[in-house]
Amino acid sequence: MADVEAQLRALNLRLARLEEAVLGLAKQRPEAVAPPARPAAAVARAADEEDRFFRNTVPQVDVRAAGGQATRPASPFFEKSTDDSELTVTQIMGWTGATLLVLAAAYLIRLVYDAGWLTPPRQLGLAVLGGVGLIVAGLRLRRLDSHYASLLPAGGLVVFFLAIYGAHLYYHLIGAGLATTAVICNCLLALWLGRVFGSEIYGLFAVVGSYSAPLLLQALTGSVVDLAIYFTAWSVVFSVYAVAIANRRPYLLAGYMALLAFQLAWEHLARSQWGVAVVFQTLQFLVFLAAAITFSIRHDRPLTRADGIAHLPLLLLFYGLQYALLERHVPDVAPWVAVTSAAVLLVAYGIARRALGVSLEAGGFIVGSYGALVLFHAVYLELLPERWAPWAVLLVLPPAALFVTRPAADAQLMLPFKLLLGALLALNFTRVVLLGDSDGTGQAILLALLYTAELYAAWFIGRGHVALRQWMVFALYAAHIGLMGVVLRSFDNALLVSLPWGALALACLLLAFRNSDQDLGKSSLFIFAASLVKVMLYDLAGAAPLVRIGSLVVVGLSLYAGGLLYKRVVALER
Repeated sequence: MADVEAQLRALNLRLARLEEAVLGLAKQRPEAVAPPARPAAAVARAADEEDRFFRNTVPQVDVRAAGGQATRPASPFFEKSTDDSELTVTQIMGWTGATLLVLAAAYLIRLVYDAGWLTPPRQLGLAVLGGVGLIVAGLRLRRLDSHYASLLPAGGLVVFFLAIYGAHLYYHLIGAGLATTAVICNCLLALWLGRVFGSEIYGLFAVVGSYSAPLLLQALTGSVVDLAIYFTAWSVVFSVYAVAIANRRPYLLAGYMALLAFQLAWEHLARSQWGVAVVFQTLQFLVFLAAAITFSIRHDRPLTRADGIAHLPLLLLFYGLQYALLERHVPDVAPWVAVTSAAVLLVAYGIARRALGVSLEAGGFIVGSYGALVLFHAVYLELLPERWAPWAVLLVLPPAALFVTRPAADAQLMLPFKLLLGALLALNFTRVVLLGDSDGTGQAILLALLYTAELYAAWFIGRGHVALRQWMVFALYAAHIGLMGVVLRSFDNALLVSLPWGALALACLLLAFRNSDQDLGKSSLFIFAASLVKVMLYDLAGAAPLVRIGSLVVVGLSLYAGGLLYKRVVALER
């Protein structure tokens, strides 16, 4: 009874001290509530009882822990140092020790002694016992320092993998079925240890081990369908595991391993069964797409920029492998399958965006990049006949430009499509206007005029938008080039070319002065410069004397008149 009263007094003293330290009530507390004075021996005995009580009954709290969570008291041998150099040395020593133990097990598996008692089964048995010992030791030391202790079970898992591979490939003691079952059990053990220690390294071990096992063990060689089922099952497991531990890396690594490992195994086993490969690739696309969406929604964590960098190559790998396979066997169907995959990805993005209620910048850029790739490669290059490509781009560009330039929350989603539209316009403008690449001279001139008119229309509509001003200036100059190219191809006489060019430059200056448009006025200098270069380099070289005189007069008058008008246009800026 006396011990209980002493512990209660110690507890009251501790609460009083906490109140004084945290709330600063030492000076404000009335003297009436102060504890009665006690002899020095009684105070010392109470303080000692207080410390012993808290050490034995109250868990210690590490105030430096993230989030204010309580942690176990660290042993002096495993206490983490605040010095980064000491921590680094500790980790190096731990990894080195675990690696040496794994190397010892590896040498034990491969080394065959002359002594008859250490037979291969006994070597493998000792290796397995060593792996069990590493895992058990790590679990026992987990209460002292979980992160440092996790190095031992990681080494134990590697020993298990080495023992399985050695028993099957090196000593031929077990068959492919038993070896595959052992690998599956080892991978499941790795996932469990990852949950126990809170470390992702075990999940990564499981991913590498599960997908590499059929290649290293030469298992499932009888049927490529069984291999597809095996890999798909693991893809689902690692997707669920990644969502459960709130870490994207397991399902990302699983996605890369699944596509690459199956591709290697399929090419080695049954290249004729291409339909199974296409179905498998489609299933992987759906499984990992569902994993990415489920992860973002469940944990309320949209893709970051770093996540986007990791996800986009996986999509490109899927597209490249599947399209190459389809194009080899069913080339007419390949583009439509690609378009379908882009549509599915866009729908999934819409679902995730609606569920999260925010703009998904990284996810939008990934979806937009994939969609732009499909439109350019599958639709423009594959589905669209080459002779109709300039006409199709001419008709599609206006509505597409209005769609992607309208104000929208998904700016990152629209960015790849904007870049694609600009690339298609530049490609076909160069092909039609500058190179004259089309069937028939009349068709080439008509297309050039239509592209020029479209560029002038784009400049006229978008010139009032501040955000689009620099792009509209490019459109204006491109339109000038297009119209000048049409004139150049329509007339053989140098004088007949110089007249329209000079008229175009003067018209730009007049319209610029009338509408107070400095960009239009400055663009006339480009036309004047092109006219002067044409006269000096081409017209004066091989033309008749009268043509030379006429060209010089036309260009000189247009330049002089243009100088007067340009002076007034420049005055508009002041």
